[in-house]
Amino acid sequence: MAFDAAERWWLQVASDADASYDDVVTIDGAEISPTVTWGINPGQAIGVAEKIPLAAEYTPDERGTVEDAYHYMDWHGGEPLAGTKIDVAFIGSCTNGRLSDLREAARVAKLGHVKSSVKALVVPGSQAVARAAEAEGLDEVFRSAGFEWRLAGCSMCLAMNPDKLVGRQVCASSSNRNFKGRQGSPSGRTLLMSPAMVAAAAITGSVTDVRVLLRGAKEKA
Repeated sequence: MAFDAAERWWLQVASDADASYDDVVTIDGAEISPTVTWGINPGQAIGVAEKIPLAAEYTPDERGTVEDAYHYMDWHGGEPLAGTKIDVAFIGSCTNGRLSDLREAARVAKLGHVKSSVKALVVPGSQAVARAAEAEGLDEVFRSAGFEWRLAGCSMCLAMNPDKLVGRQVCASSSNRNFKGRQGSPSGRTLLMSPAMVAAAAITGSVTDVRVLLRGAKEKA
């Protein structure tokens, strides 16, 4: 398997081929549902098809944070996460703005066009990634689908410059933090998900299982 220069960093921390281990855990990635945060920290996350957890499912020590998340995010517990309307879609950040991330998101973006009610941004994680993506024409794929293609930077990950939520807007974001006020508005709400999931939310206008979109496109092909 060949890797792009911008993606080879992780090979430097890989274990030796002859390394021995005390324990080995095998995970089938195909069985893992796309994960989306529902609360006010990255740990408050569920599979896209699951419902918002009930406070009773947590320990007494955890329930305070859960209730705080309910209040801030306008949940009561037990609601489905899929179908939640979004106002902003942000693909980027240093953690999810790699070339491979943009390729996957562009594959989804080709399936439709950003909803008129959604503002969608794509921000490469570095200048090197931006150049590589543009060389492949990914920027044009996103523009054709109604996304804004931006210069590399932090952008909405931490509300850099004008890229901020307004009021109670809901953002589908591929960044790595969803704390209160993280994206610029003291009351703005952030739902963390993968770049491909953000692209799916952008073109449907709501939290959507990207696998359903891809499956539908495959069946039509």
